[in-house]
Amino acid sequence: MEGEPTLRLRIFDLNCWAIRYLSRRRQERVRLIGDTLRQDGFDLVLLQEVWSEQDYSELKVKLASCYPFSHYFRSGVIGSGLCVFSKFPILDTLLYQYSLNGYPYMLQHGDWFCGKSVGLPGSRAGVTAPLLSPSLQLHAEYCRDKDAYLPHRLVQAWELAQFIRHTSKAADVVLLGGDLNMHPEDVGIRLLRGWTGLRDAFAEAMHFEGCKNGCTLVPDNCFTNNSELLPFPLGIRIDYILYKAISSFTVKCEELKTTTGRAPGRDIPFSDHEAVMATLHIQRQGQPAGATLGTSDPALADVVTEARTEVAAGLRAARRQRYSTGRMAVLALLLLLLQAAAALGTLAGLGTEQPFPKLSFCLLAFLALGVLVLATGLHLFHTMEVKKLHGTEDQMGMVLRALQERP
Repeated sequence: MEGEPTLRLRIFDLNCWAIRYLSRRRQERVRLIGDTLRQDGFDLVLLQEVWSEQDYSELKVKLASCYPFSHYFRSGVIGSGLCVFSKFPILDTLLYQYSLNGYPYMLQHGDWFCGKSVGLPGSRAGVTAPLLSPSLQLHAEYCRDKDAYLPHRLVQAWELAQFIRHTSKAADVVLLGGDLNMHPEDVGIRLLRGWTGLRDAFAEAMHFEGCKNGCTLVPDNCFTNNSELLPFPLGIRIDYILYKAISSFTVKCEELKTTTGRAPGRDIPFSDHEAVMATLHIQRQGQPAGATLGTSDPALADVVTEARTEVAAGLRAARRQRYSTGRMAVLALLLLLLQAAAALGTLAGLGTEQPFPKLSFCLLAFLALGVLVLATGLHLFHTMEVKKLHGTEDQMGMVLRALQERP
């Protein structure tokens, strides 16, 4: 019957912080997560930072009876860390890896090696039409005052928004959960929500229970690095469940919860992040309600303009890096050519009055060759970075003109 409830959907989202050899008490926490999910009976589970496929396999075996459908998304060098467990059949999957993922030489951060991505499982929930439920993670912030990764994260947010807009046309309901590594008022979140029409479960929830302001990185968590919270003593909210209805359905957030530090009956929490749990109420309506943007056109135009300005700043920085590495490569090449000329001169019998320093010559040649290879590689990387940032800036400019021309 028109207007009757069709589905009550319970969703669990968690950044598991399960890095092999590095995360504290990883195996114990993964077992705890599996035990909790098996007992609580959620309909859909979205997990991030499950870096070990062995951990995923153990969870899959443990949860097989209550979550018969699951998928692990593989990408990058060490994997995306994304996986999904579902009570509903997963009809197909799609993984999109962002075009910019940080820098390969920033080994201490490692975002480039995991290939940050959005994993999209398509399913059919009960009597509803197709359901898209992406699980994702964006590039970490690391330093808010001097955020060198902000342009990359904005490119990722823009590509995520475009990905959702283009893949959701065949769905009736879109759910998105994950660690966005952005605060609620950051330009990236406002861009994502404004351009896709996604609604924030925390802001829309009729009932909330958990950490104050829905924070998911809190000082009460024993695994939290408190240096990350210095400007925010009460914690920060960077993990989200977002949703929207596309056609003849409406979605309302009945309840939202977060964990609050230690897991029930245990001396440790699930992760350094708090879990986010939402109960959504999905109803069928009489007439299709076409997809809408999340904000008015003038407000969205302001957000796109702000994001484009940050991307342009990143583009200028990338061009400077490209120029510096290119100049370094040219200098290393010139040094190699001078050494080659000196070696040829010696072989031809020139300058025989002085002994030829073979060891020093070889060491200098290897050093110049190493600098040449490294600088060339970085020059190519920053050239690709320039192209991606420039392309995103052009796309945003096109959208901005379209928004400004609307009556």
